[in-house]
Amino acid sequence: MKVKQKESEPSYISRGNVIDDLGFSPEEAAAIKLKASLHAEILLIVKKRKLRPRQLEKILDQPQPRISELLNGKISKMSAEKLAGYLSRLGVEIKVSAHRAA
Repeated sequence: MKVKQKESEPSYISRGNVIDDLGFSPEEAAAIKLKASLHAEILLIVKKRKLRPRQLEKILDQPQPRISELLNGKISKMSAEKLAGYLSRLGVEIKVSAHRAA
């Protein structure tokens, strides 16, 4: 006699964004998303330009431990202002746009 397996049901339905799902306030979530966006742009530039950590130390005027944290995504203690400054040093002009939340 075969036992019919119960289909697994999701225990949680995502709202489509892990930051929103983690229970942050709307203000905290917005700040985290901003920092993540700035960080992603930095990594994209580093990859496109094939910049090495030593080159980044000089360009960003930061010691090796900060460069390592940046490249490894450890940005929780970095401010959005600091990340924006890094982009500026990389020659990127930052433009901010906003739209109403759905």
